[in-house]
Amino acid sequence: MAKDVVDIFGENVDIVEAEFVNLKQSTVRSVDGGHIDMQQVGALSIDGERVEVTQGAAALVRGHNVSMNQSLGLVAAGTNVNLNFSLAPAAVAYDQIEINKSAAGMLAANTINANNSTSILMIGNNVNGNVTTLLDWRSALAIGAVAGGVFGLLTLFKKR
Repeated sequence: MAKDVVDIFGENVDIVEAEFVNLKQSTVRSVDGGHIDMQQVGALSIDGERVEVTQGAAALVRGHNVSMNQSLGLVAAGTNVNLNFSLAPAAVAYDQIEINKSAAGMLAANTINANNSTSILMIGNNVNGNVTTLLDWRSALAIGAVAGGVFGLLTLFKKR
């Protein structure tokens, strides 16, 4: 049975489960809870209803509302994702992504609101704001077709 409130400061822990989790200057393997607030924390997996990460790093961040400020998240997924001065190689949201002065590899959401941000690939129904994107869906499709053709050609030569 999980506790209601967990406060951890400056520790290395394995698994944390609680309704309200407050982590500061720690490392953790897995966090699961309702409202998770992390400051200067390194984590492998974060799963919660409302996740707030400030100056932290995580491999996988999942939640209904995910907010990352000056942080690194390899994969950020949720209904609403907010990236502020952060880096996320992959960010996926069911509803909306807010990206402010951040960098992302791939963004996918129904609505993307960007402010002075960059991305490699952006997939969205509505995209608003100032964003620099390397690939749109047409150029990504063309690059995939060319790479598939080259790979197919090399496999034909390799068999002979």
